[in-house]
Parts: sequence; C-alpha cells; structure tokens
Amino acid sequence: MAIIITDECINCDACIAECPNNAIYEPDQEWSYSDGTELSGDVKLLNGDEVDADEMNAPISDEFYFIVPDKCTECKGFHDEPQCASVCPVDCCIPDENHVETEDTLLKKKVWLHAV
Repeated sequence: MAIIITDECINCDACIAECPNNAIYEPDQEWSYSDGTELSGDVKLLNGDEVDADEMNAPISDEFYFIVPDKCTECKGFHDEPQCASVCPVDCCIPDENHVETEDTLLKKKVWLHAV
C-alpha cells in the first residue's frame, strides 16, 4: 500500500529528500508523474488509465506535505522500509488504507516509474 502523510505533519521537510520516487510534495504544490522519474509524454498507469506524465496536477493538500499514491512504492526495491516514515520526527507517515497494494505491485510500479 502507499504511504500517506497525516494532518499531524509539522511540514519539517525531512521526508522529501528521502523519497526515491519523488512522490512527496510540499503543501499546495502542483505535481506530475514525470517529476523525478523516467516517465514522459502519454503513459498508461498500472490501472490502465492513460495520462500525460508531463501534465501538472492539482495539489493533494494545501496544508501539509503529501504523497502521490501512484508514485509511492513504499521504497520497495530501494530500501527495506519506507524512508519517509523512518525520518519523520512526528510519525505522521503511515500506511494508506485507501491504497492497498501487494509487494509485487509495488515492485512493478518501481520498474514503471524508473524503467529499470
């Protein structure tokens, strides 16, 4: 499953540099699938939807740092545990019950994001 940042976030910025998928953004920041990935142009998401990877998307939160679920792999294939959670001083990076994924799916997402 993806990780979510709860409203206990103190916007400390510790998590952003730790994310290997560039899936974490500042409050009120637009984001794209291509940010920090190998994706570009028209791409098919793992769920079959098609998107423009370079298109800017609306922020998910305007108050707290947020994680884009389609870009979060829980650091599978990079680290043994989600790095955002390991560096968070207030433990607000937790599993997102609304985005449950198997380890196999998370590893496929890593390959999709980084073409490796």
